[in-house]
Amino acid sequence: MAESYILFDIPEGSQVNDGEFLEQLGHRVMVCHGPQPGAQCPLLTGEGCALAEAAHGIVFELDLDRDQHRDILSQYKDSLRSDLPIHVAVRSGQATKYADLVTGLKVWNHSPVAGDLDALAAEVEAVDTEEE
Repeated sequence: MAESYILFDIPEGSQVNDGEFLEQLGHRVMVCHGPQPGAQCPLLTGEGCALAEAAHGIVFELDLDRDQHRDILSQYKDSLRSDLPIHVAVRSGQATKYADLVTGLKVWNHSPVAGDLDALAAEVEAVDTEEE
């Protein structure tokens, strides 16, 4: 099995909560802070993103009130494997406001904690087992 990692899309200056927990479960943690101001995500320019494409799971915590962040999440849904576990942490009201975008994804109304990440790790492992 290829080395498993979970990609966290988190705002610049943020840290992954309980990342050590995931690593204890055998999942490396990779981080993307999204595009820099004035730049566009390579997923949206057609270049693709090797980091996202090789991830075994994604935690998306970028702000859905930003157009480019919504476009990135939409691109994940449209272009990545259909069995890839994608979990989205939304701010208050965003699950309703962007219901069409988050349909079919796991949605957290809070920053993920160890229990959430444990469930994500189990999903990743289940998908990885099916692929073997």
